[in-house]
Formats: sequence, structure tokens, C-alpha cells
Amino acid sequence: MSRTSVRWLDRTQQEVWRRYLAGVARINVLLDEALRPFDLGLGEYEILVRLSESPQWQMRMSDLADATSQSRSRLTHTVSRMEAKGLISRAPCPHDRRGVIACLTQEGMDLLTEAAPTHVESVRAALVDVVDPEDFKALGRAMAAVVQVAD
Repeated sequence: MSRTSVRWLDRTQQEVWRRYLAGVARINVLLDEALRPFDLGLGEYEILVRLSESPQWQMRMSDLADATSQSRSRLTHTVSRMEAKGLISRAPCPHDRRGVIACLTQEGMDLLTEAAPTHVESVRAALVDVVDPEDFKALGRAMAAVVQVAD
């Protein structure tokens, strides 16, 4: 793409984009800090949540990677750490010899149950309670449009 064909952002668009980047970075820092006392990172917490919401607390690793927007290799490393902590176990997929199933352990569910109230409060403090309710709804619509384009 040549420089002349680029649709550059105008000043307002550039300001909004930069605020978005700074805001997401700030939210991620706050959410990670809130989970630190539980020895969890935000990515690990999301894995626990996704598994807890799945039938029998289990998912194929490939589906879990898609659900958490993590690469398969990153998910594999994260699940390995969580498995070493006793939060998750892995088993071969009964219907596909190449597949692997991630299973939430009772210890993992107990930790999720303990950490969830703190996480929800940090989400509220970092975003939900900070912005006007109409702006929050608009953010939801904007992110839905972004996700729809990506799918």
C-alpha cells in the first residue's frame, strides 16, 4: 500500500485510538494486580472461567484456545503451568486420538470460586463503574462490531 493511498486517522480518531490503547493497558494491569494474591494471571483466570462454564468442566484444547483468544502454543504453556498447580488436568480426547481435553479440577474450581468476587470488583472498579452507563453500552456495541468483523 502506498503512502498516498493510506486513509490516515484524523486528529480525533488518533486521540480516541490512543485512549483506547492506554485504557486497555490500564484495565489489564488492574485486573492482573487484583488476581495476584490468588497466584493467577488474567489469562489463567479466563481459562478457569471457560472451563467452569463448559459441560463436565472440560473442553478440547483447540476450542479452549479459540474461546480465550490465545494461540494454541501459548495456551499449552499456560495449561501446563496450571496443571502443575493442580488447577487443570489433561486427558486424551475419546473421539479423536490427536485431540486433548482440558479438565477443570475441584481445586481449580475452588480457586475460581474464591477469586471471582475480587475479579468482579476489579472489573467494576477498572471499567463498569467508571464510565457512564450509556457509554458502557456503546462500548459493548463497538466491541461486538469488532468481533463480528474478525469472525
